[in-house]
Amino acid sequence: MRLCRLTAMWSQLLAFVAVSAVVICTPGQDTALTFRNALVGGRRAGVFTAAGVASAQAVWTLATSLGVAGLIRASAPAFLTLKVAGIAYLAYLGIQSLRSALRGHRGDAVARPTGRLSPARAMRQGVLSNLANPKMAAFFISLLPQFAPEGGSAFAVMTGLGLLFCAMTFVWLAAYSVGVARARRLLDRPRVRRALDAVAGFAFLGFGVRLATDRS
Repeated sequence: MRLCRLTAMWSQLLAFVAVSAVVICTPGQDTALTFRNALVGGRRAGVFTAAGVASAQAVWTLATSLGVAGLIRASAPAFLTLKVAGIAYLAYLGIQSLRSALRGHRGDAVARPTGRLSPARAMRQGVLSNLANPKMAAFFISLLPQFAPEGGSAFAVMTGLGLLFCAMTFVWLAAYSVGVARARRLLDRPRVRRALDAVAGFAFLGFGVRLATDRS
């Protein structure tokens, strides 16, 4: 009986890891921001952006485990406020990236006039990008409870699985940042850089439009 329980637990854990890996590796606004910051500020900026995203996901994890995320999702005014904030932030990043593409230099939303991006600023942007995305609330409250048992251990299991998801996200985005940083010499050529700025700008605006038109 105990062996059966252990087998079931491991099966659930592997299923959770598989689902999480697919979600994490699918490009989204956090990936786009990490790429942009790694291009602007190098590996360090990208890694701190990844840390910010993972930290925000940890907040969503605790909010889901405590039932707060469900309340936000169920409250139309709270969810709408979060949605508007997310759309505004994405529009801000998109417009600034497009301005950078038109100007052809490093002054943009994610970089200071000198072209440097401090770790604190990179991390803050990662936190804001994830926390201002209401889809994260819907995602966590739909994913975590599926793998949590009923009873008093549900909080501990959901928290543990959520933090595992955060760790996987950080590892993936940090590795992504290292790859971008290594290719920075090629990607930082003026024409290439302007093209990437334009692509990033349209990507951020696209994510904003998708969020604005999403009725879930």
